Amino acid sequence: SLELIGLRQTADETVEAQYRDFSEGLLFGLESEITETIGRGVLRFRQTETLSWELGAETALNKLTGVTRFARDGVDVPLPAADVDVEELRGEVFGKATWRATPRLTADVGLRYEASDISSEGDVALEKSLQFAKPRLALTWAHDSRTQLRVSVERSVGQLDFEDFVASSSLNTGVLTAGNPDLDPEQEWIAEASVERRFWEGGALVLTVRRAQITDVIDRAPIRLAGGGVYDGPANIGDGVRDELAINLTLPLDRVAIRGGQIQAESTWRRSEVTDPTTGETREISGLRPLEWELKFSQALPARNAIWGVDVFGGYRETSYRFDEVATFKLRPYVVPYVEWKPRPDWALRFEVPNLTERGTMRTRTVYAGPRDTSPIAYIEDRDLDFGRMYRVRISKTLGG
Repeated sequence: SLELIGLRQTADETVEAQYRDFSEGLLFGLESEITETIGRGVLRFRQTETLSWELGAETALNKLTGVTRFARDGVDVPLPAADVDVEELRGEVFGKATWRATPRLTADVGLRYEASDISSEGDVALEKSLQFAKPRLALTWAHDSRTQLRVSVERSVGQLDFEDFVASSSLNTGVLTAGNPDLDPEQEWIAEASVERRFWEGGALVLTVRRAQITDVIDRAPIRLAGGGVYDGPANIGDGVRDELAINLTLPLDRVAIRGGQIQAESTWRRSEVTDPTTGETREISGLRPLEWELKFSQALPARNAIWGVDVFGGYRETSYRFDEVATFKLRPYVVPYVEWKPRPDWALRFEVPNLTERGTMRTRTVYAGPRDTSPIAYIEDRDLDFGRMYRVRISKTLGG
């Protein structure tokens, strides 16, 4: 079989932000245009009942044009990477073989090779070429019809976020972020093991452990202007590590007297380490959530052509480290009860109450008078935002076959 995909996306953004207090007035402007063009082809061939192949190639052309302006009390202030044109031409070829060595053992062996050319004009002029080989080996062992063990080792290379290439601002916090077109993508060696156990009728429990050794971690670091001045910005800050433990559970409830009921639950614990470029101390990677979880209950009522349930999305915490600030964002649990009724096969009426518990967010910023390794705390800012309960009604009609 042959699969061909073509994709083109464009994103234009214009930002005009003003901020004024008793001491000063700030003005920030941004105009950016991003385009992404991707072509991909995959050829799959089943040679025998136990051996199949996959070959493919992908090419992508990404472009960014960004112009920013920042002024304090009417005086322009220079920003790093305020006016840039960036272009990335990336190509990748890949191959994979799937071999069922025995009725119980299956092996997936693959190799991807990626090459890219990145160029920038404007405030930051650069040209560089990057090449990465990305091997993968995965083994699946079926102990019996209900128990399966999976292990894998692979090298992964992340994609660059073009929004990191141009300066940006959040005037409600007074934070300016420098752009940095000279970023390398993160590279990870990932080792993973999981065990899956199926039980009852439709029940399953999956436990997964994962460890990633990361090179060229993209995080925050101080970026200095040639004429003086220091701004926070994205940068490659060295090597890091990320450990994860994930649990996924599907629990049918027919055996506990809730006919048609089901619970789906998943949770992921994370631990990460990287060396802070400002203090030289070990800390977690910015933006990684140490714990994420969600719990969903649903019950089908065939006699009434209806289904009802409750979705609970757990709260989380994420912390970002800048050279002169530590910002922590906390989100409380989000609860959504719902009921859906089908009076006819082609009609559906759904009613739900998003944010039943009126969850909110809390953001705490610990701002230093200068770099965190040498400066005292200037102030601590807490913002506690509450959001109200919502109500939603959806009526849908299916047309055609």
